[in-house]
Formats: sequence, structure tokens, C-alpha cells
Amino acid sequence: MDIKLEQIRAFGPSILKVQIPEKLVNDLNLYVDQVINNEKKSKDLNHGKRLVADVKQEFVIEKDFTLKSGWGNFLGNCVKAWVKKEMQKDITKFEIIQTWIVRQFQNEFNPIHWHGGHVSGAGFLKVPSSFGDFSQDKGNNTFQGGNLNFIDGSHRFMSNSVFKIKPKVGDFYFFPNYLMHTVYPFKDTNEERRSISFNAYIDQDIFNVYGR
Repeated sequence: MDIKLEQIRAFGPSILKVQIPEKLVNDLNLYVDQVINNEKKSKDLNHGKRLVADVKQEFVIEKDFTLKSGWGNFLGNCVKAWVKKEMQKDITKFEIIQTWIVRQFQNEFNPIHWHGGHVSGAGFLKVPSSFGDFSQDKGNNTFQGGNLNFIDGSHRFMSNSVFKIKPKVGDFYFFPNYLMHTVYPFKDTNEERRSISFNAYIDQDIFNVYGR
């Protein structure tokens, strides 16, 4: 007997996955490399003390570059389409608070945390060829170092509390600011895991579903 299955996401936070255009990925990586090689700019843009991760380097992306590169426009267009799809509402405001780079290497980590603003996102510009081997392979229960893990609620029947994402260059995920997430340490490689994130405000009357 053929049974037609339809998946319904009736509960839990919405997550939007998109692909950053290849040219924009290349432009962002070139910008990051230029900042890394400029000692003064690296120091001026340093954002590490304001963020929770224990990683090699974190720095904000300059507003001028965000505008001219099209990065800000890309984020705004995606969020507009996302809100329209999920809520059938049109945002009139998209204000980036900050967008920043996280450079993570072996044995470094990003603890469980959430973001400010209304909407956030995280994606990948560089990914190591390997995140290292497991000390013990636990199958699907293994929390792979270097993966992005979203966390919401508690584990229940037919309801998993963790969504595990294996990084891939160009993949970008939008999520509500309150959605908790973490990245565990990886090992056995000297390669860089380079990610990019942002926080932004949208229309208050759309974000504030309580109406007060």
C-alpha cells in the first residue's frame, strides 16, 4: 500500500538555509584575508572580548564593505523572503546591528549562546578538509567537533532538541535571535574553520508577537 507522507513543522523555531553566491564568498574571504594581514585593522576591528567563543580571532566587518560588497543586501533580501514565507508579512525595516567573522582552529570552541537583535544568521566561508577522528564512534549520537548545533527545548518522543549541521562552504542559516547554538572543538588539523554571522532588527510590530 502506498502511503503519501507530508512533513509538517507546526512547532519550534524556523530556520532558513540559503547558499551564499560564490562570488560573494570569494569577496568575503578576500576581505578577511586583507584584514588578517593588516595588524592595525585587525586590532581596530577586534570583537573577541564582546563574544563568548574561545577562538583565535573574531572581528566585525566594516559597514562600508558590508554595503559595497552586497553582503548587507543579500542578508536583507533573504530575511524579507523568510519572514514573508513564515508569517505572510512584509518587513519594512532591516537594520544590521553587526556582522562579524569567527576564525576557529583545532581545540577551540563556541559555547552554548544566543544572539541579540531580532534575527540572526551563521554560515561558512572556509571549512577544514577534516575535523579529526572520533575517540569513540557513537553513530548518530556523536557530537562532531566543528559542527553547528542548534538547541531548542528538550528531547521528547518525536521531538529532538538538537539540530546538527555539518559545515559546507557557502551554506548560510538564518534563525531567530533567541535560538541557542554551539560549536564543539575539533582536532587533528591545522586548517581554519571560518564562519560569518550577523544580528539585525526588523519591524518591531512583526517581531513582537505578543503585541505589547
